[in-house]
Amino acid sequence: MHDLIIRNATIVDGTGKAAFPGDVVVDEGRITAVTAAGAAEGPAEREIDAAGDLLTPGFVDIHTHYDGQVCWDKDVTPSSWHGVTSIVMGNCGVGFAPVRAGTENELVELMESVEDIPGTALHEGIPWGWESFEEYLDHIDTPYTVDVGTQVPHVAIRHFVMGDRCYDDATPEDMEAMRRLTRSALEAGALGFSTSRFYGHLDKAGNLVPGTRASAEEMKTIGRAFEGLSFGTMEFVSDSLSDPEELAWIEHITRETGCTITPLMTAGPSPVWDLAERLNEEGLSLRPQVGARPASILMTLDGTINPMRQFPAYREIHHLPLAERQARLKDPEFRARVLDEEVQLPNNADAVRFLTDHEQQYIMDEALSYEPGPEDTVAAVATKRGLHPREVMMDVLAEGRPLLILFGRYEGSLEGQREVIEHPLSVFGLSDGGAHCGVLVDASVPTYMLSYFTRDRSRGPKLPVEFVVHKLTQDAAKLYGLNDRGVIAPGYAADLNLIDYDALKLHQPEMVYDLPAGGKRLIQKADGYRLTVKSGVVTFEDGLPTGARPGHLLRGPQAQPAA
Repeated sequence: MHDLIIRNATIVDGTGKAAFPGDVVVDEGRITAVTAAGAAEGPAEREIDAAGDLLTPGFVDIHTHYDGQVCWDKDVTPSSWHGVTSIVMGNCGVGFAPVRAGTENELVELMESVEDIPGTALHEGIPWGWESFEEYLDHIDTPYTVDVGTQVPHVAIRHFVMGDRCYDDATPEDMEAMRRLTRSALEAGALGFSTSRFYGHLDKAGNLVPGTRASAEEMKTIGRAFEGLSFGTMEFVSDSLSDPEELAWIEHITRETGCTITPLMTAGPSPVWDLAERLNEEGLSLRPQVGARPASILMTLDGTINPMRQFPAYREIHHLPLAERQARLKDPEFRARVLDEEVQLPNNADAVRFLTDHEQQYIMDEALSYEPGPEDTVAAVATKRGLHPREVMMDVLAEGRPLLILFGRYEGSLEGQREVIEHPLSVFGLSDGGAHCGVLVDASVPTYMLSYFTRDRSRGPKLPVEFVVHKLTQDAAKLYGLNDRGVIAPGYAADLNLIDYDALKLHQPEMVYDLPAGGKRLIQKADGYRLTVKSGVVTFEDGLPTGARPGHLLRGPQAQPAA
């Protein structure tokens, strides 16, 4: 008696090879057979007729910020709603361990400032009680709907070692202490180390987060923590990837330790690609990490950035329930006031641009494509309809639709993004699951990549389903040494998604207040997921949770099954 048989599926096995019809047999959390369609021998405790629907490995999301959320949300949503069965958190250098007693609030404020996670939720939801990273792992070593892996964060380590000096240059003794802590965390089960060298990551006082300007010597010293290990990944975001000194320490760590390095990248040329090609030709591993679309934010009435707050008339009603505010945005008298008012703008230049540059404010289309054209701007729609841009903005927000702001080199299409996704050395990430709660919900990108980039895209070439599934599964898993998953083949973890491809569709983002202390976050659900299976156990069926939690904390790399 087998545990599970899925029959008559269109199998996209995660390796990138062409889809094929077949059956999959599962026993004790592992795939035990993959056969031709109709050839699997039963019986099984449960047998499912896929009726030709897609069967993929469970998706692996390597760039999330669930470091606090895993303490209270064992379903790890919204990622698990989108076919994700394994996540890696602890990215961008921020996290909650190690931590000295009495300084927890400082780490919370850093996470709140960098990742837009409500501090009240973190304070109420995290059951503090650890000091070391090892103790943190023990606290979060609980059942989950997904498997959870984590990295040791530079900001927390610097704060732990240097205290109030953590914004200053590190001494050789500080560097060595950080190396020892990183090594200890890796030996206890951390999958890697992360840091931020991005000048947009600021604390509440406007300072660059600790470690942003860490010297090359500090980075190389910490990098020595990987020496002698057969695993480990260093993840970071940097504004200096064209700086020869930055590239030099990256190359040094890669050569001296053999660890994998994954810097976050945007579309466009960069010397990092050349370095990656040179190192990978030598058998080393530098994998630039790219996202599904350019960095973006959503502006909504309940979001962190609300374009109506600049108007005194709106500030008078901001306390009203959402439905009442939406109704007022349609009221002629209210609209007339907004058109005549002088705006009250913040000091931040970027925020001013978001709020006032109507040629860069895009109206999110019904397909949620994140690929608008110039005709989709607030300014263009206003001209076409003979309205003031403020009127168009109020119309959109009153309908509950977000306004989209795109960063970087967006020039009317996602061709630049497609090119870096297709680069043979890029790895797919940057969902930021669990973070930026008031401005985006990119944890939904697996659904977006399959529904839009492989099926619905019209502004440029589509991507093959097999390629996208490979990037979401085997390729992402291998970056962190999770070699036992991401492939539908005997011996691999029975992490699976059964997907009605034609019905796969994202819902509109919506704001909910379900975090601890009533904290808010944007969520996004999807249609089309018939089943999600984690370690052979069905965790979601037709989009609804079964209550099963077969996932666990991942400690260190996971071995590839024997052939």
